[in-house]
Amino acid sequence: MERFGPAEGSPDLVIEVPHGATETQDYLRLEARLQGEQPADLVAFFHVNTDVGAPELATSVASKLSARGVAVLVLRCRVPRTFVDTNRRLDTDPGLAETNAVSGRITPGLAPWLTQPEDQALLVELHRQYTLAVEAVLADALPQAGLLLLHSYAPRSVDVEVTERIVDDLRAAYEPDKAETWPLRPPIDLIHRLPDGRSLQPVGFFEALNRAFDGVELVGDNLSYPLHPVTMAHGHAIRWPGRVVCLEVRRDLLADPFVPLKPVRISSCKVDRLARPLTDVVEARLL
Repeated sequence: MERFGPAEGSPDLVIEVPHGATETQDYLRLEARLQGEQPADLVAFFHVNTDVGAPELATSVASKLSARGVAVLVLRCRVPRTFVDTNRRLDTDPGLAETNAVSGRITPGLAPWLTQPEDQALLVELHRQYTLAVEAVLADALPQAGLLLLHSYAPRSVDVEVTERIVDDLRAAYEPDKAETWPLRPPIDLIHRLPDGRSLQPVGFFEALNRAFDGVELVGDNLSYPLHPVTMAHGHAIRWPGRVVCLEVRRDLLADPFVPLKPVRISSCKVDRLARPLTDVVEARLL
């Protein structure tokens, strides 16, 4: 947790980066605690699977808002979703799990290569500790405060199942003759609709975001995926409708440059370019 702006009182805005374990050391630190053998070169999947650039964008927005007198609390998860995803419910019922498998768009909460009971227990406990900490912050701050959930995704939507062969399958998918055939994702996507199409965004947020980013980047209207019931984001948006914003940002707009399967350097200039209009809209529509 990192606080920006006035030190006293509840925050005016909470920014959460649930996939904020973006540094190689985050991966290595947790891998060293696991007893079971992991797929070869799994760290390559980590570099595709984590939301690189999202923590830097969160910090930039928080800094800009704090300069305007806004109190911001940034929550960053350092547990790699390569092993357990803290934006997933682990208590899903069979119906949700079936929907999840059919959709093919939601990665699992607990990675399928984790077969040791001791490893599973450790990761479930880390998931519990993180989600309880977030819940405590949000229960205190919302609905008076707003919640901004920041994610980043790879430039192209690569259709590869999350199995023990994930690294080999990703390398094949990113071969030069194959990589450019995958669909290009929106530069920025506002995720605000439930699977049935209902919107839970703050009033006018999408329209304001479009105006602010005009000439900067195009903003998608929930083009990537819905607020799925297996995600923690879905629960937040349902509990506090109109007070939660979830954004995906394409990683090539943050990285300098984006390279799949490897660590990337984040460009402070690129981050600032996106943070400035986002800050204005968050201040106007979420605070």
